Amino acid sequence: MNGIKPASIPTFTSLAELLHWRAQQQGDQLAYIFLADGATQEERITYRALNERARTIGAFLQKRAPAGERVLLLYPPGLDFICAFFGCLYAGVVAIPAYPPQRIRADRSLPRIQAIKNDAQPVMALTTSSMLTGAEALFTQMPDMCVYATDTLPDEFALQWNAPGVDSATLAFLQYTSGSTGTPKGVMVTHGNLMYNQQIIQASHNLTHLSTFVSWLPLYHDMGLIGNILQPLYLGALAVLMSPVAFIQRPFRWLQAISRYKAYISGGPNFAYDLCVLKITPEQRASLDLSTWQIAFNGSEPVRHETLERFAAMFEPCGFRREAFAPCYGLAEATLIVTGGVVKPSFNHCYINEAALMRNQVIVQSEPDENTRTLVSCGPTWLDQAVVIVDAETCKKCAPGVVGEIWVSGPSVTRGYWGRSDETKYTFEAYLQDTGEGPFLRTGDLGFLYNGELYVTGRLKDMIIIRGRNLYPQDIESTVEQCHELLRPGNGTAFAIEQGGEEQLVIVHEVERRYRVADQDELAETIRQAVGDAHEVQPYAIVFIKTGSLPKTSSGKIQVHLTRQKYLAGELEIAGERHA
Repeated sequence: MNGIKPASIPTFTSLAELLHWRAQQQGDQLAYIFLADGATQEERITYRALNERARTIGAFLQKRAPAGERVLLLYPPGLDFICAFFGCLYAGVVAIPAYPPQRIRADRSLPRIQAIKNDAQPVMALTTSSMLTGAEALFTQMPDMCVYATDTLPDEFALQWNAPGVDSATLAFLQYTSGSTGTPKGVMVTHGNLMYNQQIIQASHNLTHLSTFVSWLPLYHDMGLIGNILQPLYLGALAVLMSPVAFIQRPFRWLQAISRYKAYISGGPNFAYDLCVLKITPEQRASLDLSTWQIAFNGSEPVRHETLERFAAMFEPCGFRREAFAPCYGLAEATLIVTGGVVKPSFNHCYINEAALMRNQVIVQSEPDENTRTLVSCGPTWLDQAVVIVDAETCKKCAPGVVGEIWVSGPSVTRGYWGRSDETKYTFEAYLQDTGEGPFLRTGDLGFLYNGELYVTGRLKDMIIIRGRNLYPQDIESTVEQCHELLRPGNGTAFAIEQGGEEQLVIVHEVERRYRVADQDELAETIRQAVGDAHEVQPYAIVFIKTGSLPKTSSGKIQVHLTRQKYLAGELEIAGERHA
């Protein structure tokens, strides 16, 4: 067993109990700061105020929703969402955090919200008074849904609150995953799942009540909610938050907040580090002090070695230490974290023979050369959580040195998908055919174990197989985005289609706004050369699409399968196309 819980944290069956205890023990301490403008405009709340506000909302819900009913949360980023989430826990109802309504483009928000509503059948939705007014057009398209604003509820409601009967097996919330096709599935997360995953996060990263968090991650998403809202509460620490839009519009705001509030831990998906390298100016870097940043986690999408190296080289003069990098692996179906943490002086990586990897074999070389690929470790498992590598077809454990599907077991594995018994059985109730061990969670991700640490190689259903060779989309994406300045980093993908009786490679990539149709021949030839040299395969089709049109999930992941469907249906916003 690795790591221990802080001695100051008693054992609780639910986060509601923990919040109540924090309010009693350190009520005047700041719990969360939200930077409304992404920089200096602060909104603050203490543990006592959060507890009282959660009780107010909890009492309101208890009068309108029996325990166990579902309640949809439609909030803009901010403290109101946090209060409402804990209000649901205090009422014993099941919270459903969802991507907030878009006031300008309600047509983009409504299909997903409607799909979640149809799936979970919530009894009501909660939001803010400003959102209720500003997104009125969206709410009027859901006439059968009662929507209430919680920021105007009178504080006296808190006096009417009654503690719900909640234990570790009680369902706490539904975490909706977008899926590759955009069809959301509700992961059933219990109070026990949450509390155990909090122990793993603390133990794996050696966190204490002095570990200040800074985060721009979406609050309705598992990494933002569980890692950056619930973990600070678990520790009794401070979290400084901003909206994802504030970060995307000006990445400097993220590092500026880390510098200003002396953050100990902060992080995000791989693209966030790339964005900082691309967008933060030398003048901005000169104002940063990143010396307190001890844990820079990187997860939710493939971790690229070159990204870590570029970021470290650029920000080491600001006090950043490359030893702070903490790549990790997790998924909503396992609550959040599966592997990761700080267990070494620097992040581990290894050099893998690429030809062998295409045959699902792992041959580690001592030095890199033109035939190797550098892979980054996502760390070990912690506490009683286990990972095994399995042949996805035979369901037998893979021999060492073989790539297979990542299977997970332990108390963080959630109950399953809401209302989907067949998918739950397939995904959450897998057993090893050779030993009978189980049940395991089938992640759908591919990887291998090396020196006790997990290396993720790709997604099982995204694998491109051409002439018997296994190609990973993210590797091709990386090659393409780096070959020309008109291609938008982090906004392209690759997949296979059947053409002429065999699998053919299609590349889809967004272009910068300054792209012109006259550029497409040069761009296509540059891509063909780069992909041919790096992967020994020639694309059948290269498709350039308009800025901002690549299908992505609400958390920013590229939807490969939906992109493929749109390509085949002729529904992409094409700016240019070239075929072999």
